[in-house]
Amino acid sequence: MTRHHPGWLRIFCTVLAVGILVFQPLMIQGTWAERPPAGYARPPFHVKGNATTAPTGLSPAQTRHAYGFDLLTNQGAGQTIAIVDAYDDPKIESDLGVFDTQFGLPTCTSSNGCFQKIYASGSKPKTSAGWSLEISLDVEWAHAIAPQAKIILVEAASNSFTNLLTAVDVAVQHGASVVSMSFGGSEFSSETSSDSHFSVNGVTFTASSGDSGNGVEYPAVSPGVLGVGGTTLTIDSSGNYVSETAWSGSGGGQSAYETEPLYQANYPIPNDPNGKRGVPDVAYDANPSSGFSVYDTVTYQGQSGWFQVGGTSAGAPQWAALMAIVNSMRVAAGKTTLNGTDTAVYSVAAAATYSTNFHDITSGTNGTCGTICTATAGYDYVTGLGSPQANNVITALVNY
Repeated sequence: MTRHHPGWLRIFCTVLAVGILVFQPLMIQGTWAERPPAGYARPPFHVKGNATTAPTGLSPAQTRHAYGFDLLTNQGAGQTIAIVDAYDDPKIESDLGVFDTQFGLPTCTSSNGCFQKIYASGSKPKTSAGWSLEISLDVEWAHAIAPQAKIILVEAASNSFTNLLTAVDVAVQHGASVVSMSFGGSEFSSETSSDSHFSVNGVTFTASSGDSGNGVEYPAVSPGVLGVGGTTLTIDSSGNYVSETAWSGSGGGQSAYETEPLYQANYPIPNDPNGKRGVPDVAYDANPSSGFSVYDTVTYQGQSGWFQVGGTSAGAPQWAALMAIVNSMRVAAGKTTLNGTDTAVYSVAAAATYSTNFHDITSGTNGTCGTICTATAGYDYVTGLGSPQANNVITALVNY
């Protein structure tokens, strides 16, 4: 019988423990293989197919047209969007440059003052290929929707909530009026003590709701965060909006720990349990089959170049860009940046113009749990209030 050397066993166990702690998950067919352990978060993105030498997903022009952004002239001037993610993407600025050139967008570099990278801990984190692809998605698409806004990328030292929330605070300290968080992890019993990170006057926080179907993730479930769920977007050959259905991967449900905020009190679903915070609040295209073109040269699963990416990760930075446009227009009108964003969003949904402010998603499911897993008219726990009719909902929020 062959015996393993005790020293080898100690090394193996140490490496295994570190791997579990840091949580650098493998991917299965473009999807994160499992939920992160308690206290850690993952980026909920999905990749369709292999990387290519030219973009295959939606372009900025197609997306801006489908959701109505191109009906407004404002593109976020004067506002700063912070992208908070874990680990380092050493090639993000050059990758953003390729993305901008491909789609004819204004350049956004550190030299022209549009882009800045900040290490939240003060030291450069290690590189993670999966998180680098997430960073490329977030930075490129925030810039695509609000190309005149400045972007700060704040990189957390790791994917622990402790480090990610520190990065959120750093983003606020550096003047962001909108903070995008395309990450999430399981709820935890003490999460309400972390909600104060998202209670900052004049700052909007957006977060992806998850990509595993029915289920609630933090920080999207925090009452001070605009949780973004997922849809499948259909456009016609001219790029016009046709329809949306709920994406099966859209995270959503009712919180185990957060009480129902006042802004949701008028949005019950018949026969569902009451008294808890519901997510998501809003929705956006997330199906990788109708996903977004992303350029990333940090080698990911042996590939680099153009990826077609979906997941609720895609919606959080684009809703953040929408809010930057809102804030830019509010400031131009002599108002403050939006405060209490969730309350404002639910208020404009409650107005008589609901059907012109949002695309109400009324079909599709994210599980087999009945009412809570099914999209329906009005608010639901799969797509929230719906996706934006951007020109109208932005105007409504400016006037709020």
